[in-house]
Amino acid sequence: MDYSLNCKVIVGGRAKGRILSTKQPINFLSSVDHLTGLITDKNHELCGEFLKDNLLIFPYAVGSSVGAYSIFALKCNGVSPSGIICTLKTDITTASGCAIANIPLLELSKDQEIPEIENFSEGTVDGISGILQIKKV
Repeated sequence: MDYSLNCKVIVGGRAKGRILSTKQPINFLSSVDHLTGLITDKNHELCGEFLKDNLLIFPYAVGSSVGAYSIFALKCNGVSPSGIICTLKTDITTASGCAIANIPLLELSKDQEIPEIENFSEGTVDGISGILQIKKV
C-alpha cells in the first residue's frame, strides 16, 4: 500500500531511501555517532540503527543547539539521513542543521495523521511540492 502525505517544506530538495521512523525525539549531539551515523542511545527504540541514506521520520530533536553541527558533521562524514521529516514540530536544531547540511526537511501538516509506518519501507521526499510518499514493501 502506498501513501502520500502533505508536508510543509522547511529545507527544499529531493531525497529517497528506506524509512527509519520513531515516535521518540533524538538528541543528535549525544545519541548519534557522528563518524558512523549509528544511533547509540541504549534507551532509544532505534538504538543500533544507522541513519545513512535513510529517510528519518521523528517528532523533533532535543538537546542543545550544538545538535545542528552534529547533523552537519553527519553530512560531512557521509553518514547522514538522505531526508528528514518532523512529525510534531520543526525545532531550530533540526532546521538549522538540515539547512547548513543541505538535507531536505519536511514537517508533517498539522491536520494530517501519519499512517502506521513500518521501518524499512521505501520513501520519497519532494521538498519542492511538500509531498512525502511512502511505499510499503
